Amino acid sequence: MKKLGALKRASLAMAASIAAVVLAGWLVPPLDSIFPHGWQLMRAETAFLVLLNVLSIALSEPRLRSTAHRIATLLAGFNALVATLILAEYGFHSPLGVAWLLPFDVSHTIPNLNRMSPQTALGLALLGCATLLIRARNPVAARTVDVLIFCLGLLDLVLISGYAFNAMLMFGLSMTILTSPLTLACLFLLTMVLCIRRADNSVLSIFLSRGIAGRIARGLAPVLLLLPFLREIGRARLVQAHLIPEQYTSAILASVATALSFILLLMLAWHVHRMEKEIHDLSLRDELTGLYNLRGFHLLAEQALRLARRSRTPFSVLFIDLDNLKSINDLHGHDAGSQTLAETAELLQATFRETDVIARIGGDEFAVAGQFSHPDIAFATERLREASTLRNARPGNRFALSFSVGHVTTASTQKDSLKALLSQADEAMYEEKRRRKTGVPRSQTLASQRLVTDRRELDPRR
Repeated sequence: MKKLGALKRASLAMAASIAAVVLAGWLVPPLDSIFPHGWQLMRAETAFLVLLNVLSIALSEPRLRSTAHRIATLLAGFNALVATLILAEYGFHSPLGVAWLLPFDVSHTIPNLNRMSPQTALGLALLGCATLLIRARNPVAARTVDVLIFCLGLLDLVLISGYAFNAMLMFGLSMTILTSPLTLACLFLLTMVLCIRRADNSVLSIFLSRGIAGRIARGLAPVLLLLPFLREIGRARLVQAHLIPEQYTSAILASVATALSFILLLMLAWHVHRMEKEIHDLSLRDELTGLYNLRGFHLLAEQALRLARRSRTPFSVLFIDLDNLKSINDLHGHDAGSQTLAETAELLQATFRETDVIARIGGDEFAVAGQFSHPDIAFATERLREASTLRNARPGNRFALSFSVGHVTTASTQKDSLKALLSQADEAMYEEKRRRKTGVPRSQTLASQRLVTDRRELDPRR
């Protein structure tokens, strides 16, 4: 925004300088000899209204006082009124008193050459109306300003491209372009100033975004703006050269434009796809099981741990690892593996409470966190094993559901982090795996876990 602010001030200064120099040339005839040829194409009344527009835009800045804002409103209203009357004179083919409003000679002795052109009057009318409403906070007025600025930009684009086509002799040299290059420059500069003024509060704010949408808008806008004009320039040049029949020229250029449009579409789709992937990665849910993912587990379990400490209740973390997921994938296919993960998630949801944080934190790893004492989490673990046994006993199951479990409990007086608790539960799970391989009874392992937990609760250093 700082760079845009500097660009806005520079554009206002440049437009004011052009209009002031031209107006000085009309008011002081001896200066005519030192000005470059063609400066007279910008009429005195045009330069005067441009200066008033610059002043009204400058005085309408939010940081200025209400007196400056009232002056800006008066100037903008005067500009819009004069430009609209000039347009009406063209429409009704009769003078409507503009000569009384402007201190310059607007005589019509040379029709359409000694007066402001209708396209210039239209541009100045749009500028005046947009400046008149630029500070409005009403949503309808704000949208009206956006529409006026859009129409003004479209008019600038038409005038600049028409002048460029005429200058390149694409369709033969014509003197019917009544808007001078200096006037075009002023209209373009003031349009850019209004766009910058509305950049934060209109659809143009998308160009200032640092996200994917902003990058797409900034990258595609120049291409979309230039492509139609390049196509028209290429068509005119090929037709003038008589190298290719006109119908094939149109067919070739239309095909090229279609191919470029399709490439732009692919680029846009690729960016949107990448954005969707980033959003999915930032989500808190695992798509397959419907449980929380690792990010969601850390976010919600950390909050649950803080609440447990505040309420002085014990807190437990359970770590679960499926024992045979790889073999299920190898023997029965990945669909069976996905079914195993989904069934495990269902067992966890049926065993634990809705207030507990249940998550799939890895490919075949699950975790549960909640306000449990050591007997409570041990009892919940046994219920989970019983549910698994009942599931395996059902007829028709092609494979058994087996998992290793480890859990740890921390007292409210301890300051263990969630990461440390999850690591200790993971170690307890691997201890159970080793116990199952060596044949140590589960009761000994449970007693060992209980003893370790009790010692940690009684240790005054923790």
